[in-house]
Amino acid sequence: MLQITREGEYAFRAVLYLASRPVDKLSRVIEISEAAEIPTSYLSKIMRRLGAAGIVRSYRGPKGGFRLARAPESITLRDAIEAVEGSIASNAHLGKKDRRSKDGGFALHPVWEEAQRSFLEVLGAKTIAELSREAGKGRDREMPGGGRR
Repeated sequence: MLQITREGEYAFRAVLYLASRPVDKLSRVIEISEAAEIPTSYLSKIMRRLGAAGIVRSYRGPKGGFRLARAPESITLRDAIEAVEGSIASNAHLGKKDRRSKDGGFALHPVWEEAQRSFLEVLGAKTIAELSREAGKGRDREMPGGGRR
């Protein structure tokens, strides 16, 4: 099964939040945590990894915080997820080509490869800028809790 971990989802939420902020505005961990509904304990580690991947930039000091290191148009969903998860792989069976497998794994091998290619292609094609625009449209229609704006 192709899966994104909770850390991958949190990384995406944090990057999406930063993309919604003005370019010159720094956001503190607590602000990102509350807005993106990410536990602060996870978020600090995620932000370090996003920084190491060149997706966010951190600024120290009392007025410090985070902002995107690159334009949202140049950051893909795949970039954000792989920054914290490493290379996305779909299944342990992809590396095994044992024709004698009792569970039929070899017969499924080409299907898993195709599914992974498609999955990675979709993640690599969606930019944070596109997803931020789509999220903004959703916020215009509905507020959290189901109310209307």
